[in-house]
Amino acid sequence: MNSFVSTVFYGLAASLFWGSGDFSGGLASRRARATSVVLAGYAVGFVFLAALAIVFREPFPHPSDFLWGALSGLTGVAGLVAFYTALASGKMGIAAPLAALLTAGLPVLFSIFTNGLPAPLQLGGFALALVAIILIARPERGGLAGGASRAIGLALVAGFGFGLFFIFISRVSPATTFGSLAIARFTSVASLFALQVIRRRPLNPGMAVAPLVALAGGLDALGNVFFLLAAHSGRLDIAAIVSSLYPAATVLLAALILRERVQRAQAVGILLALVAIPLISV
Repeated sequence: MNSFVSTVFYGLAASLFWGSGDFSGGLASRRARATSVVLAGYAVGFVFLAALAIVFREPFPHPSDFLWGALSGLTGVAGLVAFYTALASGKMGIAAPLAALLTAGLPVLFSIFTNGLPAPLQLGGFALALVAIILIARPERGGLAGGASRAIGLALVAGFGFGLFFIFISRVSPATTFGSLAIARFTSVASLFALQVIRRRPLNPGMAVAPLVALAGGLDALGNVFFLLAAHSGRLDIAAIVSSLYPAATVLLAALILRERVQRAQAVGILLALVAIPLISV
């Protein structure tokens, strides 16, 4: 299996696990505060990743892995808080597509700057995939009236946070995959915990949603693992673009399990993604 195919395969696995984790977390957030669900899910992910590092007898992370892991954890959680705040403002139609574009686009620009341009067909696949991500992430309703500038600012922060997470976590050593991801997750948990305490928000989402929270945390952690495998097996831009298709998994699970209607734009986005993937794999 060549490096391009391996990167796409691992990236698709990451998108599947991330999208499934978001679906599980979304169900839990219907019955508990979203930030409490994320905090508990991240804590589960930290324990899961730390256990994997021990089971696979990974070497102790190098100081540089601590640095990259901590930076990715901080930027990832900053992006998440900004994204939730933007969505809470009621401007989902602005925030979600803009954040999705930056999340995928920033690692692509970084990879092109550091590794050079990919093949022309792959560039075409990137363009189709970016359009697909925006269409799939776009909610049913949204507008530009009142509060749009604040939503745009928050979406920019969210997109940069998620994009920097991709870049920073890709810099860790392949030998300490689980340990470095555990460091990133611990940093996120500590940051969210402090934020919840400062805001005097509940920390525990409740036992009623514990199974969904545990499932979401485990799936999200596995998504991180497969993203790192994708980034380490080939180009970061390919790994980031393919992994960023995770909203498609969430949309399809919602359609299959909850019988939610797939919007026309989302259906077009999924079809574009199916065309983009083989082009990127060339």
